[in-house]
Amino acid sequence: MSDIQTENKMGVMPVGKLLLNMSTPMILSMLMQALYNIVDSIFVAMISEEALTAVSLAFPLQTLMVAFGIGTGVGVNALVSRYLGAKKFEKANAIATTSVYLTFFTYVVFAIFITLICRPFFRIQTSNPEIVDAGITYMQIVGILSIGMFFQVMMEKLLQSTGKTSLSMITQIVGACINMVMDPVLIFGLVGFPKLGIAGAAIATIFGQTVGGILALYFNKTKNKELIISFKKYPLRMKNVKKIYGIGLPSIIMQSIGSVMTFGFNKILIDFSATATAVFGVYFKLQSFVLLPIIGLNNGMMPIIAYNFGARKPERIKQTLKYSYLAAYVMILIGFVLFVAVPDKMLLLFSASEDMLAIGVPALRIISLHFLLAAFSIVSSSFFQAMGHGFISMINSIIRQLLVLLPAAYILSKIGGLSAVWWAFPIAELAAVTMATIFMIRVYRSEVKPLFNEA
Repeated sequence: MSDIQTENKMGVMPVGKLLLNMSTPMILSMLMQALYNIVDSIFVAMISEEALTAVSLAFPLQTLMVAFGIGTGVGVNALVSRYLGAKKFEKANAIATTSVYLTFFTYVVFAIFITLICRPFFRIQTSNPEIVDAGITYMQIVGILSIGMFFQVMMEKLLQSTGKTSLSMITQIVGACINMVMDPVLIFGLVGFPKLGIAGAAIATIFGQTVGGILALYFNKTKNKELIISFKKYPLRMKNVKKIYGIGLPSIIMQSIGSVMTFGFNKILIDFSATATAVFGVYFKLQSFVLLPIIGLNNGMMPIIAYNFGARKPERIKQTLKYSYLAAYVMILIGFVLFVAVPDKMLLLFSASEDMLAIGVPALRIISLHFLLAAFSIVSSSFFQAMGHGFISMINSIIRQLLVLLPAAYILSKIGGLSAVWWAFPIAELAAVTMATIFMIRVYRSEVKPLFNEA
C-alpha cells in the first residue's frame, strides 16, 4: 500500500496541489459572501444615502454578533476535529451537541441585547432622525431574528470539522444567493410583494441566513455521519462549555476588536458628514472582496501547517507558507489595482452622489495602500494560530486596530481634516507588519527551524 493511501493527504500530497485542494471551496465561499455584502449595499444605496449610512453605522453590532458566532464555532471545530482524530467519538458528539445549546443561548442573549441597546446605539452616533430611524429598523430585524445566522454558522463549522468543506460552501452560496434575489423583491416591492425599503433588506438577510442554516442542518443530519447530536444522551455540561470557549475566546476577542474599531472610526467620520461614514461603509463592503478570499486561503492553509508540524515535516511547512504568501499577494494586487484605477466606478455601483465621489475616490486610493502590507499580516496571523499561538494573533490585532489605527485616525482628523484620516490605515498596517515580522522570525526560528535538524 502506498504512502498516499496510508497517510492523510496533508502529509503526502504535493503542497501546491494540496493547498489548492483545501482552499478552493473556502475561497469560493468567501467570494460569494463578499459578493453578497456588495450587492446588499448596492440595493440599500438605491433607497437613499441615509439608508446606506444607517447600514454602515449598524455594521459594528453585526460584526459583534458574527464574532461570537464564529468564535464559538472555532472552539467547536477544533475540539470535534481533535476528538475524531483521536477516535474519541463520544466526546466529539458531546461537543457537537453542546454547540447547539450554545447557539440558542448566544441567540437569546443577543436578541435581548440588541433590543435594549439599539436606539441609544444609533443616537450616540448621529442626530439625523432619518438615519437613526432607518438604523433602528434594520438592526432590530437583523438582531432579534438572528437565530438563522447563529445556526448557519455553527452547522457549517460542524461540517468543516469533519472535512466537508464543499457542503459548507454550498450552504453559504445558497444562503447568499437567496439574499441577493430577495433584496430587490422586498426593498422595492416586486412581483406582488409590498415595498418595505430598508426593512426589506433586513428581512432578505434573515431569510437567506435561515435557509442556509436549515440546509446546513440537513447536511449534518444526512451527510455528516461522523457526528450524532442528541440532547437526551449528551446533556449540557459546563466542562464542555469551558473547553469550547477556552479555544474560541481569542477568536471572539479578535473579531470583536473589529467591531470596536468600526464604531470608533464611524464616530470620527460622522463629525465630518454622514457621507463620509457612508464612504467608509462602502469601503468595508468592497474590501471584503479583496480580503475575504485570502481568509479562505488561510482556512485551507492552517490545517496543513498544523498537521505537518505534528508530523515533524518542516519542509512542507516552509513550502505551505511560501505558496500561501504568493497566492495572497496575487489576490491582493488585483484588488489594489482596482482600488487605484477605478475607484469612481466602484463607488457608482452604490449610487454615489457627487459629494460621495469627491470624498470616496481619494479615500479608496489612500486606504488601498495598506493592502500591499495586509497580505503578509493576514497569512502570518493564520500561521501563528496553526502553530498554537492564537494569543500572538490577538495581540497583533489589538495593536493594529485599537492602539494605532483609531488614535492615528483621531489625531489626523484634528491635524489634517477628513482627507488625512484615511492615512491611518497604511500607518496601522505598517505597525502590524512590523510586529508580525518580529513574531514570525521568533516562532519560525524557535519551532520550525529546529525540525530540520531532526530530519
